[in-house]
Amino acid sequence: MMSFSETPIGMLAGAAFTLLLAGACVSDVRSRRIPNRLVFSLASAGAVYAAWSMSPGSALGQSLGGIAVGLAVWLPFWMAGVLGAGDVKLAAAAGAWLGMEGVIEASLMAAVVGGGLALWALARDGGIASGVTRFAVWMVASRSTGALAPELTRRERRVPYGLAISAGAVVAGWVPNLIW
Repeated sequence: MMSFSETPIGMLAGAAFTLLLAGACVSDVRSRRIPNRLVFSLASAGAVYAAWSMSPGSALGQSLGGIAVGLAVWLPFWMAGVLGAGDVKLAAAAGAWLGMEGVIEASLMAAVVGGGLALWALARDGGIASGVTRFAVWMVASRSTGALAPELTRRERRVPYGLAISAGAVVAGWVPNLIW
């Protein structure tokens, strides 16, 4: 995938990509929901950008491949109850822009940002010491119940992970091949 910054049209497309993801972030922070309309707009605009910037066959492979890989990477987390469906759909829609390799790179970056969000979620109610204690309890509960993500409080369940997915996607779109 080319960087958005390589052509003037790419810069406009990158700005649209970034704004759509920013809209998803705002919605996720406010309501912990990412609207389907926004996800559909993101995926559709990604397919249009791919069709404009490459041959029809390549564009189809880029968009559908990115969507499929985005779903394949993030759907297991939804199935385990760790993420919401909106987060999974957001990652897949970003894949329409980024392609298969780009969505993998974005997912790796999202995992790093998501780790920061997880630390924030642990610490926000009682500081780092309380967060470490609650993390230890979470680990023991996870082991004893066999559940991947036993919830300790309702608030902890509602981390806006769309922020991490969006951050990873924006970096992968503007600075592709940063990791490899």
